[in-house]
Amino acid sequence: MATESSGVETLQRELACSICLEYFQDPVSIQCGHNFCRACITKCWEGSVRNFSCPQCRKTARKRNFRPNRELASVIQIAKGLSLQATKGLGRCEKHQEALKLFCEEDQTPICVVCRESQAHRAHTVVPIEEAGLDYKVRKLLAERQKIVSLFQQLHQMLEEKERLLLVRLKELDKTIVRIQNENVTKLSKEISHLSEQISEMELKCQQAATEFPQVRTPISAAKWRWGSLLLCIHLDCSSFSCCDLSGWQERLPDSPKRFDTQPCVLGCEGFTSGRHYWEVEVEGGGCWAVGVARESVRWKEEISHNPEGGIWILSQCVGEYWAQTSPLTTLYLSWDPRRIGLLLDYEVGRVSFFDADNEKPIFTFLPASFGGERVRPWFRLSGEDMLLQLCP
Repeated sequence: MATESSGVETLQRELACSICLEYFQDPVSIQCGHNFCRACITKCWEGSVRNFSCPQCRKTARKRNFRPNRELASVIQIAKGLSLQATKGLGRCEKHQEALKLFCEEDQTPICVVCRESQAHRAHTVVPIEEAGLDYKVRKLLAERQKIVSLFQQLHQMLEEKERLLLVRLKELDKTIVRIQNENVTKLSKEISHLSEQISEMELKCQQAATEFPQVRTPISAAKWRWGSLLLCIHLDCSSFSCCDLSGWQERLPDSPKRFDTQPCVLGCEGFTSGRHYWEVEVEGGGCWAVGVARESVRWKEEISHNPEGGIWILSQCVGEYWAQTSPLTTLYLSWDPRRIGLLLDYEVGRVSFFDADNEKPIFTFLPASFGGERVRPWFRLSGEDMLLQLCP
């Protein structure tokens, strides 16, 4: 019986108009071969003058040509009879062979009028089967609606939770950005303040330099010595000597703790523990010379290192080549031969700078040093015949 019912339903679908979805009424065929109710296709093509399009396959025809399909109309009549028989067979009570027109709500089953009067259903609530079907559809729709509402509520809650988490993350991110901005502002403010202080200090030093340079007094007067006199003198006494030259022989003199034994060099008689000082030295002759400053604690009786590590900051010249006595040596490629060397000592800053006093060109400046409060004195060295160093007043 189920197979027969399925076959009838399939036949009903095949005999239904694709426009009204009912059995064909006065079926007609168009040019592409598809069938429609005459009234349906006429209404569909209403207002069209040419290019009549098939509602099913969309093929077009230039003329509206209907061909009555009488064979299909006969098949439809046969199908309607089969459908009525199937409906009668399925809708009858197996026990009483009466139509199943009622529905027992307690037993949830269709019954006939005879079953209603029976002992099994007499006390039960019975409604017409059409009403029961409608109630069933309503309950099913309500259940589907409730399911959709529940799903929507779950989605809504999930979105609210996700929104809450995103807002928390955005709030934390905003705090982090504000913190980083504040840190950067604080850092930049400190750097700006530090740079402003440095600029103010440099401007003040520039102003001081403009007033101090003319007021610098030369604590060391001119001196000139020979090799023998150099070994004889413990220090450069500006009041005892005005000029001396260098000879190539060495005198035998009593030992002195303040005489350099290994190098032909000498310290100035006056040292400095603070302030800014400037003096100039004239160089003459074809030998080698070196001028600069040295710590008072420099070694006198043994080999010494002529660099800042050894406590000496000097500029050297030999055979037309110039060096700054750093470690390692710094070769200076000068395009001229300075004859008057200017030396600037800034004790607090730890700066030792050399200039050409004739044209005020800078020659070299050592990296800032820390003298540690120790006295620093002028330093001179000679070698070679007919070499002369003279302090300028």
